[in-house]
Order: sequence, then structure tokens, then C-alpha cells
Amino acid sequence: MSSIDLTADFIMPTIMTHAAVPLTAGLALGRHLLPPRLILLGIVVAMLPDLDVVAFKLGIPYAHALGHRGITHSLTFAVLVAVLAGLAYKHLQTGFGRVVAFIFICTASHGVLDAFTTGGLGIALFWPWSEERLFAPYRMIRVSPIGLSRFLSDRGLIVLWSELRWVWLPCLLLGLSIRYWRLNRTQRVASPS
Repeated sequence: MSSIDLTADFIMPTIMTHAAVPLTAGLALGRHLLPPRLILLGIVVAMLPDLDVVAFKLGIPYAHALGHRGITHSLTFAVLVAVLAGLAYKHLQTGFGRVVAFIFICTASHGVLDAFTTGGLGIALFWPWSEERLFAPYRMIRVSPIGLSRFLSDRGLIVLWSELRWVWLPCLLLGLSIRYWRLNRTQRVASPS
């Protein structure tokens, strides 16, 4: 296999990997705490920040606050999305606070995952207080190419393996562990010795 050139066309985990956080929470906490509609919305908002790739088509520079990994990857954006989603709490079949907390975590997880990638610019996590682009101290997730033709290549397979190893498998283990612990705890409470 040839060496990999991690250039600007590699700038994020694949869009589907951002679904790992809401799916993990759903697995861990179950339908009673996180209704299916809320989990589905969590998946959508976990992917939402990447709509900022439109900035490339509009000629907005990558490093600009409105560019990729800028405003939409910030905690402020996650708060705004969460509060807006909270307004639909009745439709989501749960309470306002649960919707806001879950949607905030799902939206914010996007920027956090991107901060662990091996390329591109960092994340404007603290916008509007700082436009500094940040990375996590350890960057192990290979960045994904934008565009289907670039993704369907040897580099795309390497990205998928990296995401499976560093995101999906740990999330699956975490989700199953929490679910097992919760079920065990419930059984102990239901049948005291």
C-alpha cells in the first residue's frame, strides 16, 4: 500500500461516524430514557455541523469563522441547536431538560471528534470568545476525504479502519458496559436478598 498524503481534502471523520455518540447513548440508556425520535434527532444534529462545507463552494476561506470547522463546530452552536430542539420536547416524547442535554451532547460531540483527527484545521470550539482552532492533545482518527470518489479509495478504507478502531469499537464497548451495569443494577433492586 502506498503512503498516505493527508492534505486539506481530509478534514473530518466520515459523516456516519458522528452518529456513534447518539447511538451509544441510545444503547446505554434505552428507549425509556431516550425515545427513538430523540435518538434520531441526535443523529441528525451530530452530523449537522458539517453543513459548513458549503463554505468551500461559497469561496469562504477554510480558516474563517464561517469556514469549515468554525462556528458550527463550537459549543455555542451546540447550545443554540439544543435549546431550539428543546422547544419540540413534547413531540420528542420526553422532557425539555432531557432534550436540551442530549442534543447539546450530540451536537458538541461533532467538534470534539473532529479535534481528534490527524489533519485539517483545528476546531473553533470556543467561538465567539476565541476563533483559535484547537486540536485534542492526541490525534489518532484519520481524517476523511470529502467527496465519494476520494472516499472510495485505499485512503477511504484506512479512514474507515481508523474510525472503527478509535470511535465505533470504544463506543460499542462503552454502550454495552453501561447497559449491562444498568440491567444488573435494576435486577438487584427488583430482587433484594
